[in-house]
Amino acid sequence: MSTGMLHLHNFLRWIILILLLISIVKSYSSWQSKKAFTKADGKLWLFTMIFAHVTLLVGVYLLVWGDLGIVHTTLPEGQSFMSIPAYRFQWLFHPIAMIIAIALITKGRGLAKKTIPDDAKFRGAFIYFLLALVIILAAIPWNAPLFPGMTA
Repeated sequence: MSTGMLHLHNFLRWIILILLLISIVKSYSSWQSKKAFTKADGKLWLFTMIFAHVTLLVGVYLLVWGDLGIVHTTLPEGQSFMSIPAYRFQWLFHPIAMIIAIALITKGRGLAKKTIPDDAKFRGAFIYFLLALVIILAAIPWNAPLFPGMTA
Protein backbone atom coordinates (compact mmCIF):
# COMPACT_ATOMS: atom_id res chain seq x y z
CA MET A 1 0.00 0.00 0.00
CA SER A 2 2.90 2.32 0.74
CA THR A 3 4.12 2.12 -2.87
CA GLY A 4 0.67 3.00 -4.18
CA MET A 5 0.46 5.96 -1.81
CA LEU A 6 3.89 7.13 -2.96
CA HIS A 7 2.73 6.97 -6.59
CA LEU A 8 -0.46 8.87 -5.69
CA HIS A 9 1.56 11.50 -3.80
CA ASN A 10 3.84 11.92 -6.80
CA PHE A 11 0.95 12.12 -9.27
CA LEU A 12 -0.83 14.73 -7.15
CA ARG A 13 2.39 16.76 -7.03
CA TRP A 14 2.21 17.27 -10.79
CA ILE A 15 -1.49 18.15 -10.62
CA ILE A 16 -0.78 20.80 -7.95
CA LEU A 17 2.11 22.28 -9.93
CA ILE A 18 -0.07 22.56 -13.04
CA LEU A 19 -3.01 24.04 -11.13
CA LEU A 20 -0.73 26.49 -9.33
CA LEU A 21 0.85 27.64 -12.57
CA ILE A 22 -2.58 28.14 -14.15
CA SER A 23 -3.81 29.98 -11.03
CA ILE A 24 -0.75 32.23 -11.01
CA VAL A 25 -1.02 33.12 -14.70
CA LYS A 26 -4.79 33.65 -14.50
CA SER A 27 -4.53 35.78 -11.33
CA TYR A 28 -1.75 37.91 -12.75
CA SER A 29 -3.42 38.48 -16.11
CA SER A 30 -6.79 39.23 -14.50
CA TRP A 31 -5.16 41.59 -12.02
CA GLN A 32 -3.26 43.47 -14.74
CA SER A 33 -6.22 43.71 -17.11
CA LYS A 34 -8.64 44.56 -14.26
CA LYS A 35 -11.07 41.75 -15.07
CA ALA A 36 -14.04 40.87 -12.89
CA PHE A 37 -13.80 37.90 -10.56
CA THR A 38 -15.86 34.99 -11.88
CA LYS A 39 -17.09 31.67 -10.52
CA ALA A 40 -14.56 29.94 -12.78
CA ASP A 41 -11.74 31.76 -10.96
CA GLY A 42 -13.13 30.63 -7.62
CA LYS A 43 -13.45 27.03 -8.81
CA LEU A 44 -9.89 26.98 -10.12
CA TRP A 45 -8.61 28.21 -6.76
CA LEU A 46 -10.86 25.72 -4.95
CA PHE A 47 -9.53 22.76 -6.95
CA THR A 48 -5.97 23.95 -6.35
CA MET A 49 -6.65 24.00 -2.61
CA ILE A 50 -8.43 20.63 -2.59
CA PHE A 51 -5.62 18.86 -4.43
CA ALA A 52 -3.06 20.47 -2.11
CA HIS A 53 -4.93 19.25 0.97
CA VAL A 54 -5.39 15.73 -0.38
CA THR A 55 -1.68 15.59 -1.20
CA LEU A 56 -0.92 16.73 2.35
CA LEU A 57 -3.02 13.90 3.79
CA VAL A 58 -1.27 11.32 1.61
CA GLY A 59 2.07 12.86 2.61
CA VAL A 60 1.23 12.59 6.32
CA TYR A 61 0.41 8.91 5.79
CA LEU A 62 3.78 8.38 4.07
CA LEU A 63 5.60 10.35 6.77
CA VAL A 64 4.21 8.19 9.53
CA TRP A 65 3.51 4.76 8.00
CA GLY A 66 5.38 4.76 4.68
CA ASP A 67 8.36 2.50 3.94
CA LEU A 68 10.71 5.23 5.16
CA GLY A 69 8.19 6.62 7.63
CA ILE A 70 8.73 7.27 11.29
CA VAL A 71 7.01 4.04 12.40
CA HIS A 72 8.98 1.68 10.13
CA THR A 73 12.44 3.21 10.38
CA THR A 74 15.07 2.30 12.92
CA LEU A 75 17.87 4.83 13.13
CA PRO A 76 21.44 3.72 13.82
CA GLU A 77 22.35 3.47 17.51
CA GLY A 78 23.17 6.84 19.01
CA GLN A 79 22.06 8.92 16.02
CA SER A 80 19.11 11.23 15.73
CA PHE A 81 17.30 11.90 12.49
CA MET A 82 18.81 15.40 12.50
CA SER A 83 22.29 13.95 11.98
CA ILE A 84 21.23 12.13 8.78
CA PRO A 85 20.56 14.62 5.94
CA ALA A 86 18.07 12.40 4.08
CA TYR A 87 15.89 11.90 7.16
CA ARG A 88 16.23 15.53 8.19
CA PHE A 89 14.90 16.55 4.77
CA GLN A 90 12.16 13.90 4.63
CA TRP A 91 10.94 14.15 8.21
CA LEU A 92 11.42 17.86 8.94
CA PHE A 93 12.12 20.25 6.07
CA HIS A 94 9.79 18.76 3.43
CA PRO A 95 6.70 18.46 5.70
CA ILE A 96 7.10 21.90 7.28
CA ALA A 97 7.70 23.62 3.94
CA MET A 98 4.70 21.89 2.37
CA ILE A 99 2.43 22.79 5.29
CA ILE A 100 3.48 26.43 4.90
CA ALA A 101 2.87 26.27 1.12
CA ILE A 102 -0.56 24.70 1.61
CA ALA A 103 -1.43 27.38 4.18
CA LEU A 104 -0.52 30.01 1.58
CA ILE A 105 -2.67 28.25 -1.05
CA THR A 106 -5.56 28.13 1.42
CA LYS A 107 -5.11 31.81 2.26
CA GLY A 108 -5.06 32.68 -1.47
CA ARG A 109 -8.20 30.66 -2.08
CA GLY A 110 -9.86 32.36 0.89
CA LEU A 111 -9.67 35.67 -0.94
CA ALA A 112 -12.38 34.38 -3.31
CA LYS A 113 -14.91 34.54 -0.47
CA LYS A 114 -13.98 38.02 0.75
CA THR A 115 -15.93 41.10 -0.20
CA ILE A 116 -12.97 43.10 -1.46
CA PRO A 117 -12.34 44.67 -4.87
CA ASP A 118 -11.61 42.15 -7.61
CA ASP A 119 -8.16 43.53 -8.36
CA ALA A 120 -7.22 43.05 -4.68
CA LYS A 121 -8.43 39.44 -4.87
CA PHE A 122 -6.35 38.74 -7.95
CA ARG A 123 -3.26 40.57 -6.62
CA GLY A 124 -3.44 38.79 -3.26
CA ALA A 125 -4.04 35.39 -4.83
CA PHE A 126 -1.16 35.95 -7.24
CA ILE A 127 1.21 36.73 -4.36
CA TYR A 128 0.06 33.82 -2.17
CA PHE A 129 0.12 31.30 -5.02
CA LEU A 130 3.53 32.47 -6.24
CA LEU A 131 5.02 32.19 -2.74
CA ALA A 132 3.49 28.72 -2.38
CA LEU A 133 4.97 27.66 -5.73
CA VAL A 134 8.45 28.88 -4.75
CA ILE A 135 8.28 26.99 -1.44
CA ILE A 136 7.00 23.82 -3.13
CA LEU A 137 9.74 23.93 -5.75
CA ALA A 138 12.34 24.41 -3.00
CA ALA A 139 10.99 21.49 -0.96
CA ILE A 140 10.48 18.89 -3.68
CA PRO A 141 13.11 16.13 -3.42
CA TRP A 142 14.59 16.66 -6.88
CA ASN A 143 17.14 13.86 -6.41
CA ALA A 144 14.28 11.34 -6.27
CA PRO A 145 12.82 9.94 -9.51
CA LEU A 146 10.34 12.33 -11.11
CA PHE A 147 8.05 9.37 -11.69
CA PRO A 148 8.79 6.71 -9.00
CA GLY A 149 8.64 3.13 -10.21
CA MET A 150 9.39 3.96 -13.83
CA THR A 151 12.76 2.89 -15.14
CA ALA A 152 14.63 4.44 -18.02
